[in-house]
Amino acid sequence: MLVKEELKKLGLHFILVELGEVEIMEDISVEQEKQLKEALSHSGLELIDDKRAVLIEKIKMVITEMIHYSDELPKVNYSDYISEKLNYDYTYLSNLFSEVRGITIQQYIIVHKIERAKELILYDELNLTQISYKLHYSSVAHLSNQFKKVTGLTPSHFKKLKDRRRSPIEEIGSLSQEAIDSNGRL
Repeated sequence: MLVKEELKKLGLHFILVELGEVEIMEDISVEQEKQLKEALSHSGLELIDDKRAVLIEKIKMVITEMIHYSDELPKVNYSDYISEKLNYDYTYLSNLFSEVRGITIQQYIIVHKIERAKELILYDELNLTQISYKLHYSSVAHLSNQFKKVTGLTPSHFKKLKDRRRSPIEEIGSLSQEAIDSNGRL
């Protein structure tokens, strides 16, 4: 909505405004582009007009949407899915992504899958077997190994840390006197 408002203020007519993409009917002047960049910048957004940067952002969006916002991951290989979604050869996308981002698409996917696993562990609705299945890991051991490589912790240790940070409601306010020092501090 913010992007639409800024386009209207500049007198620009748009055909499409979606997450990460805008299609404008007319040619945009250098001054209008400058004003749009400034307006978006004030709102924490960025205008990307470099075609390679746009494609990198699209790759990131497809991965983020695939892992974080869909109920089920695609049944096909990630490479096929990304290639199909963006209508580009995967080798080209992969080389471009690695060159610009400094990591492979596969590494980027792994980091996102581990972040998603962390969310699911914190929600405490699924067990590790269910999480590994949901995120298309071949086994709990595979998930655990990647989780440890990325976070330095096992999933179960991560869960224990989360549990330790929280106190049951019934225990709040019932601190023993030993826990409070002479100055009234914990």
